[in-house]
Amino acid sequence: MMATNGGYRATVTAEGHLVDSGVLSEAMDLIVRGGAAFAVKRFDLGSTNLQPSQAVIEVLAPNQGSLDTVLDRLVRLGFYSADLRSPQTRLSKKDGTAPVEFYSTTNHATEVFIEGRWRRVKNQRMDAVIVISPDGRNLSCRKLRDVKRGDRIICGHEGIRILPEFKERDRSDFAFMTNDVSSEKKVEWVVGRVAEWIRNRKGKLVVVAGPVVIHTGGVEPLAEIIRGGWVDALLAGNALAVHDVERALFGTSLGVDTKTGLPVDNGHQHHMRAINAIRLAGGLKQAVQKGQLRNGIMHALITRKVPYALAGSIRDDGPLPEVITDSNRAQEAYSHNLEGAEIVLMLSSMLHSIAVGNMLPSWVKTVCVDINAQVVTKLADRGSHQAIGCVTDVGLFLHLLRDRIESKGK
Repeated sequence: MMATNGGYRATVTAEGHLVDSGVLSEAMDLIVRGGAAFAVKRFDLGSTNLQPSQAVIEVLAPNQGSLDTVLDRLVRLGFYSADLRSPQTRLSKKDGTAPVEFYSTTNHATEVFIEGRWRRVKNQRMDAVIVISPDGRNLSCRKLRDVKRGDRIICGHEGIRILPEFKERDRSDFAFMTNDVSSEKKVEWVVGRVAEWIRNRKGKLVVVAGPVVIHTGGVEPLAEIIRGGWVDALLAGNALAVHDVERALFGTSLGVDTKTGLPVDNGHQHHMRAINAIRLAGGLKQAVQKGQLRNGIMHALITRKVPYALAGSIRDDGPLPEVITDSNRAQEAYSHNLEGAEIVLMLSSMLHSIAVGNMLPSWVKTVCVDINAQVVTKLADRGSHQAIGCVTDVGLFLHLLRDRIESKGK
């Protein structure tokens, strides 16, 4: 970038499906809204729908501050400085902190220009810093609390290139579904697509589930999907496990008979009695081994040896012995189980879904199923733009998904 008589200038470039995705028009709007102007120096349109386009744009701003603001925003759209230079770096002066100029990551694949070549950043996630190794060759995202004094941190926007995920042409039909299009036929079509993804995946399928799965009759189909070997990890809170155990021991969920839908006398005590039974046994695994817990989601996970992580909350009763009550440790357990995930299926758990969304890179297929349309919206608003949603009863969704998966076999 440079200052001239006409103002402050910088030239940026980007490659990809710039027209199909709307990135080019969005970038132009962003520049103008930021109080700057632009001039398209070169634009090469891909000759087919598979070939990428390339744009070179000059940005002209009235002052350095405006220019820097616009450039920071353009970086997040996939633009980078045409004048390739290695990024600025600063050393952390205190554990758990970064230099004030640190670059804050997105969930998109990111590359940094080091020693004359682009190097991919590892452990991609949003809201992290980029730490560069002492030899300058390895870069990785790190949560702010995990930064150590002396770590070398990437600062500013120079030498950073983001590779946004561009939506497939048929994905618009599979995007957020409002109530007026969530007919039974539409839900079945969505389930078919998800089942196809699951059958053809090469990476892990991770399920994030809330207690609504129990209340809506989703226990049996989800347990069967787990026993079929389709699920590689489950992330949830205390409530899912508690109500799953309550159903297995007493046939109720929140004191309501899961078969008749009618309240049971003194049923309000069942969830506490379920917690007590598991604590007396020593934990969920011990209850399974002793034959006290004989069915349900947790039984399927344990007998199938599928890893799971239960994160605690200030609202929890008990909690169960396996619940991780330290929030930092719970985050680490979630993050560990998400390694290698190709598909994440979020089932009626807004808070846990948003937490998981913050940990995922944008190339992970993320499906959010909830009867409340706002849950999917909130997930996208918090940066998980790759999330696609189906507004329907989660119990119905799981029954349809099980049937569709089993109809083709593993």
